[in-house]
Parts: sequence; C-alpha cells; structure tokens
Amino acid sequence: MTKHTIALDELAEKGPDADLLRHMIQFVAQRLMELDVETRCGAGYGVKSEDRSNSRNGYRDRLWQTRAGDVELRIPKLRQGSYFPPFLEPRRTAEKALAAVIQEAYVQGVSTRSVDELVQAMGMSGISKSQVSRLACEIDERVHAFLDRPIEGDWPYLWVDATYVKVREAGRIVSVAVTIAVAVNTDGVREVLGMRVGPSEAEPFWTDFLRSLMRRGLRGVKLVISDAHEGLKAAVAKVLKATWQRCRVHFIRNALAHVGKGQRTMVAALLRTVFAQDCEDEARRQWRAVADQLRERFPKIAKLMDGCEDEVLAHMGFPKAHRQQIHSTNPLERLNAEIKRRTDVVGIFPNDAAIIRLVGAMLLEQNDEWSLQRRYMQLEGLQSLSDNQPARLSAVIS
Repeated sequence: MTKHTIALDELAEKGPDADLLRHMIQFVAQRLMELDVETRCGAGYGVKSEDRSNSRNGYRDRLWQTRAGDVELRIPKLRQGSYFPPFLEPRRTAEKALAAVIQEAYVQGVSTRSVDELVQAMGMSGISKSQVSRLACEIDERVHAFLDRPIEGDWPYLWVDATYVKVREAGRIVSVAVTIAVAVNTDGVREVLGMRVGPSEAEPFWTDFLRSLMRRGLRGVKLVISDAHEGLKAAVAKVLKATWQRCRVHFIRNALAHVGKGQRTMVAALLRTVFAQDCEDEARRQWRAVADQLRERFPKIAKLMDGCEDEVLAHMGFPKAHRQQIHSTNPLERLNAEIKRRTDVVGIFPNDAAIIRLVGAMLLEQNDEWSLQRRYMQLEGLQSLSDNQPARLSAVIS
C-alpha cells in the first residue's frame, strides 16, 4: 500500500532533512506562541484596543530539544503574570503534534480545521481558526517570497532541468514536471532562481517558465545547460537567444545505449578523448575523428555525433576555468536527487500547491546553504560574459 504522508520519525532522523524540519519547527512554534499571547492579551503587539487585558514585556530565550535537533525559541513575557507555552510542559508529547502541524501545512495542503485540531492537541486551545489560517498563509508566504523574489544582475550560466512527482488530480494520480532553474552570476555566486510545476515538458510550458524568470529580472544569459528537451531547446532560442549546451553526461549515456555491454568501456574511453582536448578546435577535430572511427561498427553513434557536435561542444567556446562546471547538468542532478528522495517519502501529493510548499521550502534551505559557501565559480572570465562586455559564443541555436 502506498504511503500518502511523510514518515516524520524517519524524516527527523536523516541529516539534511533534520535541518529543514528543525527550521520548520522553529518557525511554527514561534508563531504559535505569538498567536497564543496575542489571544491572552486581547490584542496584537503594539495595537491599541479597549479589549486589551495584558501587554507584552520582551522575551526570554529557551532551548528546546527535539528529535530533529535543538530548536532556539524566544518565549514572550507578559507584564502581568507569566506565560509558558503549553507544548513545553513536561511529559507533553507536543513535538509529535507540532511535527504533524508542519506536515499538514507544508505537505498535505492547508486545512484550517485539521491544523486547528492538531494545535489543540498541543494544549493551545485559545488560538482561533482565523489565526491558524493566518499561520498557514505565513508559511506559504515565506516560500512564495523566495520563489518570486526579484532577480538582479547578470547571470551568464543557467542550468535548467525537470524531475517528476506524482499528484492527485481530478480523482486520478498523474505525474507532473517540477522544473528548477539554477544560475551563476558574474560574481561567481550560485543561486536557485525559480521553480514551476506543470503537466509536461512541452515548448509552451518551458517558454512560460523562462518568461516568468525574465519578468523577474533575469538577464545576461549566455549559456543554458540542460538535457536534450526539444521543447526547452526551442524555448531557449525564442526567449533567451542564448547558446545551448547539451548535457555531456546525458549524451554519453545516450550514445552507450547503442552499444553492447562488452564494448561500452571502449566506446566511452574513445568519447572521453574528445573532452580531454584543451581548445575548441582540437576538440572538434577529435570529435569528427572518433565519429569516423565508430561509423562502420556503430553507425547509430556516428549518426548521433554528426547531429549534435555543436550542442555537446558548446561549452568549449567559454572560459577554460568554467568548463568543468558548465559541460553538464550535474549541479542540478544532485539537487534533483535530493528532491526525489524527500518527495518519495510523501508518495502522492494532494495538489500542486503542496508540491510547491515542500520543494520550495527545500530550495529555500539549499539556497541559504549556498550563500554561506565560497563562490561556486572562478571570477576569471566571468566579467567578460557580462552584457556590458563583448562575449565570444561558439554556437547559437538556429
């Protein structure tokens, strides 16, 4: 039987997932305390009201130990009497209830009634349904603020790919594409630029996705790296007018599919001699030599190579210091693998909003981690790719 919900105990024990869950717990617990205190005071913070019965008096820090790790809380203080959140009371199994609240809000779609029942299980019965609904909206706002933020500066390298998840739609279970765009700017910084959920990878879908990035400010794209999606290829030519790099790793896999197991090692070694060349001209000469060498024994590989030389070798026309990172979609493949690992725990999503909620939260976390790391790409050659400088491009999609 397929699981339709997250196994939170299992999720909390996993390293990378624990960070995401801990952040979720911290955010939700803090907001629940704020709403609880607002109800007890009879008015919101800083709001003048005749119904006010108490007022705030700062915070005190408290470390909450959970299975997802230590969570830092700021417990509100009151001028009259004391306040202690019910879910921190000894022997109360509130962590499970709070994790369920997070599951409901992030994964299963927002249901005010069910979230309210879970909040009451935490002993916070004073929170109204409107406040619960507001909390759920705040969670979504964090994700959408990240996904819809303005894009500033020039982004010469753009990686785009899609992974598939299952969702319930009109009583049926269907697969939908979760497309993700990652880019590097002229400062060598890598960021997640956007995400979109759609029914397919057809050209109209890709075109709409790329145009949404342009409306948010994406500019200066010189090279788009992706798998061989014809719809994406056409959309790149129409919207970005940039060079397209066919993922080298996917190309080799496609080529080896035409070879028996016994010859794959030999053919793969031959293909790699092309990518060992130092300059574009030498790589192209070696490409044609390898294609001719394989033509008699493996005509399908030779035909494949004849048709995609410009696409696979596009990265050779860009700075040598960047080629190792721009020849394939490996940076996105690792991110997609992590997304699949987390979404597989869910199984089937109830709607597109639930996909955006969970995957968006994960992308936000990943983007924050990247911002704390050293720059992803060497600055050498990046400034020459700015729109303010002439850039040398090896191949433009016709």
